[in-house]
Amino acid sequence: MMRRAIKRISIITLQGYYNYGNRLQNYALQEVIKNFSEEVETLILPKASVQSSETFNKIKKVFSYTLSQTLNSINNKINSYINKSIIDQRENKFKQFAQKYINEKHINSFDELRKIAKDTDYFVVGSDQVWHPYNMDQYYSLQFVEEEKRIAYAPSFGISEIPEDVKPQYKEWLSSIPYISVREKEGAKIIKQLTGRDAPVLVDPTLLLTKDEWLKISKVHAYKPSSKYLISYFWGKIPTERKTLIKQIAKKYNLEIVSIADLKDKKTYIADPSEFIDYIDSASLVLTDSYHGTIFSILMETPFFVFERTGGKSMYSRIETLLELTELSGREEKDIDLNKDILNIDFSHVKGILEKEREKSFDFLSNAMKIEKNK
Repeated sequence: MMRRAIKRISIITLQGYYNYGNRLQNYALQEVIKNFSEEVETLILPKASVQSSETFNKIKKVFSYTLSQTLNSINNKINSYINKSIIDQRENKFKQFAQKYINEKHINSFDELRKIAKDTDYFVVGSDQVWHPYNMDQYYSLQFVEEEKRIAYAPSFGISEIPEDVKPQYKEWLSSIPYISVREKEGAKIIKQLTGRDAPVLVDPTLLLTKDEWLKISKVHAYKPSSKYLISYFWGKIPTERKTLIKQIAKKYNLEIVSIADLKDKKTYIADPSEFIDYIDSASLVLTDSYHGTIFSILMETPFFVFERTGGKSMYSRIETLLELTELSGREEKDIDLNKDILNIDFSHVKGILEKEREKSFDFLSNAMKIEKNK
């Protein structure tokens, strides 16, 4: 598809072995960038090596947790301690997925990173919420490398407005990236306000791969039900009325409820990213507040409804952008009508939309890397 004239490209993204979306978007971005270079790696740098600057501490202080978020954080730590064994099992399975499918390069310090930068042609930061005020720093703004090597592919701010006190630092960092794109319309507004630039809104890397490409790395989880089921995949709290609705839907369609990423369902909790893909593909319905839960429902052409997350700051703009793009805005919680057939959804128009978005993303990357398409 492309002429490969680039020696090495490094990916900078959020790190961790617990989130399906993070691991799958990392894999997808890697596979796409392989069209431009034979050597593509994701750099893994210890947090302590990055987040030590005065600016980072200032940003973190400005974007401090609310009381409810602090209590949630404490509760999560308690749950982590109580369920350490099962959490460790899940993390190990995620690490095994990464070892098999993602070319990770672990580095020990910022100084080592600068040395690597000399032999790397381009650094691509994205996607995920790498520019959220709680993450943003010199690392995720690519300040360790020459400007001409900096590319931002569809990163997210995770919020709709940057705290006033740190806008000057954001403006300086973002202005120094010559090729910059974002994942949501809200992100494009932030870029415009801070730098005066028009940043293209590009799709999450996971949408750049087709269903068939994803199914090649999927696998069946040992505890996957043999009967029909619906997926309940929520990162936020599930209010009582929502739980009641899920049970009503399951009863009406005679579906087993499979809870993904829920510690109460320990067998399913340890499913790895490959098994997550198959779970979504085989489900009769997906009910979720997850961005990537929604994405993979669309990719697998599995009926779904998306809910606004409760119990924290809203990040719904990214889902609104996704639903508007794919012309599937009628699949929100408010659209659920148990008097209608909610398992019937037309995905026939989505393929053409995604093909155009993939072409737009490839054009952005090829321009950023100064590579011409083959005639």
